Amino acid sequence: MLSFIKKYPVTLLLAATIVLACLLPMPDVPMAANMPLFDKWTHMLMYACLCTAIWAEYWRCHERTTLAGHLRRHAPRLILLAVGAPMAMSGALELLQAYATTYRSGDWLDMAANSIGIGAGTAIGIALGLVMKSGKRA
Repeated sequence: MLSFIKKYPVTLLLAATIVLACLLPMPDVPMAANMPLFDKWTHMLMYACLCTAIWAEYWRCHERTTLAGHLRRHAPRLILLAVGAPMAMSGALELLQAYATTYRSGDWLDMAANSIGIGAGTAIGIALGLVMKSGKRA
């Protein structure tokens, strides 16, 4: 557990921030009234940042391996960590907002926005791996 904390400090900090932002009462944001779908954009950005951090820290911890070889050997674990965990967190938070708070509401469109963010973060993270590993042979 301690090694996981050392390997993924930014990821854990972002995940904790997202949990707090989703479960604590939030004040009204004046800009939100002027920008259509402000809430959905916020959800996409939060989860895109989270997934990008997961991938960036993953590649940093595995810098000595090649991208193609590593993806071939560890694809299920990577998908579980970088896609499955944020999706599960997203669903759990929406359910908690709906059933465990009186001041927040769960919204399936928020989860859809989270999923788009996860996809974008994964694409950015894989591209980041390509850039970081471009000097290594497969």
